Amino acid sequence: MKTRVVGRLKGIAFSNGQLSPGSVAVRLFVTCWLVYAAHFATNTVREIYPALSLGDHFSFDVSEYLGFHDDVFDLPGRGAFINNNPGASILGAIPYAVTRPAIDAVTDRIQASRAGSSAEAPEYDTEFPLRAEFYRKAYQRGLDVKFALAAGVTQSLVMAPLSALSVVVMFFLLMRLTGSVRTSVMLALLYGFATPIFYRTAQLNQNLLLSHFAFFAFVLLWRPWDDQSSPKKPLFLLAGLLAGWTVVLDYSGLVAVAALTWYALVRWWQLPEGTRSIRDIALFAGGVSVSAAFLAWYQWSSFGNPILPAQYYMPATDFIDQGFSGFDWPNLDLLWRSAFGIKFGIFAFAPLLVLALYLPAWFSKRRPMVGGREVAFILLFTAGFFLFASANQFGYVQFNTGVRHMVPVTPFLFLLAAGVLLRLPTIAAVLLGVITTYWSWSLAMYREVGDNHPLGVIDAVRRVTLDGFQLPWLNTLDSLGYVSSSALVIPILLLLAVTVWIVWRSPLPFDRKFR
Repeated sequence: MKTRVVGRLKGIAFSNGQLSPGSVAVRLFVTCWLVYAAHFATNTVREIYPALSLGDHFSFDVSEYLGFHDDVFDLPGRGAFINNNPGASILGAIPYAVTRPAIDAVTDRIQASRAGSSAEAPEYDTEFPLRAEFYRKAYQRGLDVKFALAAGVTQSLVMAPLSALSVVVMFFLLMRLTGSVRTSVMLALLYGFATPIFYRTAQLNQNLLLSHFAFFAFVLLWRPWDDQSSPKKPLFLLAGLLAGWTVVLDYSGLVAVAALTWYALVRWWQLPEGTRSIRDIALFAGGVSVSAAFLAWYQWSSFGNPILPAQYYMPATDFIDQGFSGFDWPNLDLLWRSAFGIKFGIFAFAPLLVLALYLPAWFSKRRPMVGGREVAFILLFTAGFFLFASANQFGYVQFNTGVRHMVPVTPFLFLLAAGVLLRLPTIAAVLLGVITTYWSWSLAMYREVGDNHPLGVIDAVRRVTLDGFQLPWLNTLDSLGYVSSSALVIPILLLLAVTVWIVWRSPLPFDRKFR
């Protein structure tokens, strides 16, 4: 497909000559990993506690962390657990277990230096009293350094590389659809840095992981890179495993499983005569079933019932009395806020995705890039998540954490938005890309959208614009009095920029191999 943007960029070579797609993909992955890791946030989210227990004791019981988080509850006679599914914690436990000897050594050394000292915890200069109280409690129990290192490990070795991988997958997908390496790189970078992918990668988060797993499963079923004259079978088993794991990550994954099952059936039905076998669908169903069986085992071993979720056992809290443990009929107010609310709306956090609402991108015969079958899947997937998010009354709690429940629709809406973006005049497309990337970067740097910030996402952009660049982890160290954020942020960002420049300018050992 030829577009104005593609046409104007055609033939422009990368540095070091025209790099092959494989070589570009490696550089793209490293770049995204570095940038994501540099914007790590120190938040100790609930998913970290089972990751620590798994790495330390090979157990989901988090009794030793009771009192640190409202989402950790005690079940008499069985232990303590988080009120959500364990998929993200399991992924986070892997790098934590590998790095545990180093983490333990650092923690022990610091605790030994504090032994015999009666000094109180450093004052945490923050506008949020609960954060200061959390740090004081963690410091007193000698867990502050462990929490910080565990958060860093799970972010830099789970979230950052998986988000970088999703950008690379998007790059290859776009390259097949546009026929241009350079255009695909630019669009993939927009996907990685002008959407909630950037904001949510800063910490271990099940909603973003769900997005990645659903996206990977979709691409494995779609296979747009195949020769249309001799298409190959989708990877049904792997796609089923990835789809099923979305439910192990979060129960909103049921929406992903439903949409992906429909798409798998359509893909299977459209296979050429003679190649279609019931075994293919059985493989997809088997993959989903493996993940479902694991979740049932987790619930049975933890709560004594394989069917009822963790939310059924959690103590009374806000919204839990509405519907079934907080899950009620769809709420129009929550639906609107999930879309456009300035505290957690998907389009407020990623204005670029508004382009996906352009109706001709759905139904026109001149539809950009994405076929009718895929558009139907995207609309089904997105509508399902909007309905689920508007029925989940705990969605109102997102005002303190930013967009979460609607994050899984990001890669799919981006495919529609990218098709519209390619049809804009080049200047308009570039200007829109720059503005939305700055918008997203401001959110990734400042992050605060809670009650103390009534303007939500707008306040984050305003604060970064007026106060200068920031890094979340550096802000935390500054608030504790260890460093000066204002003195270090620019040198760190310059070092990051130089490192990325070296990644793209320097020849790599495998460049010749990829040519």
